[in-house]
Amino acid sequence: MDIYFVALYFFVYSFLGWCTEVAFAAWKEHRFVNRGFLNGPFCPIYGFGVSLVIVFLMPYRSNLVFLYIASVVLVTVLEGLTGWAMDKIFHNKWWDYSEIPLNIGGYVCLIFSLIWGVACVIIINLIHPLIHKGLALLPHTLGIVLIVLLGILLMADACVTASAIFKFNRQLEHMEKIAAELHELSEQLGENIYSTTVRVMEAADDIQEKAQDAVEDIHELRQDTAENVRAKAQEAIEEIYERRQDAAESVREHIEDLRKRYSELNQGTGKVTKRLLRAFPSLESRRHKERVNEIRRQLKEKRKK
Repeated sequence: MDIYFVALYFFVYSFLGWCTEVAFAAWKEHRFVNRGFLNGPFCPIYGFGVSLVIVFLMPYRSNLVFLYIASVVLVTVLEGLTGWAMDKIFHNKWWDYSEIPLNIGGYVCLIFSLIWGVACVIIINLIHPLIHKGLALLPHTLGIVLIVLLGILLMADACVTASAIFKFNRQLEHMEKIAAELHELSEQLGENIYSTTVRVMEAADDIQEKAQDAVEDIHELRQDTAENVRAKAQEAIEEIYERRQDAAESVREHIEDLRKRYSELNQGTGKVTKRLLRAFPSLESRRHKERVNEIRRQLKEKRKK
């Protein structure tokens, strides 16, 4: 098959796949959501999937049973490999069929594979002949120009999207580290408060006992001497307390600084990342699930306002 037409098929079906995803999202959420992985109006997985079916299965279009079964297998393998590869590269799971019966790793599931098979049979026998006729009317030179331009735009879009995802992963990593440090400092602050209280209480009890012993056992001591002992002991308690207070205040300031940095990171989610979180509602970070859910909740609250 002519690679020229295969390239055109890829872009046409990538666009039609994007239209399908947007229409489905609009029906489900009653608003526009750019459901593509890329920023532009293309879903490459649809382009690759349909192009592969056309290249390998077009000669069997008359054998509907074989065409259907082969389409199910081919599209399932493509979807599974794509989901697995994106998971390994970006450390995020972009779609998840785990709650649907008969799934494999959450990447593919039987019901959707069967639906894709029906869609491929319809495309091969009804839709594709019309698209091929339309593309055949396109001047060859213009077609090549379109392929080159769209290819450049697609590659640039992919680079921008990938860069935004890697940046988002670094943001999540920083947030995770700050959250862990905040937890550790909070524990430290609580421990300081507890130990200070205990030490002051113990010191006070010790002073009271010593003062009482001094009064009972040494009657010849003058009253001002006993008071002097109490005063010095009180100064020691206050010194211990002040040191602990200074340490606690330093920890509090550090905690406040960390919270400020955490908030700035949380607020600094880029436009591409926000779009991807809306486009893939089930997106799950392998390493920072809690942080992603927190950002997603914050974005939902902003939309409500």
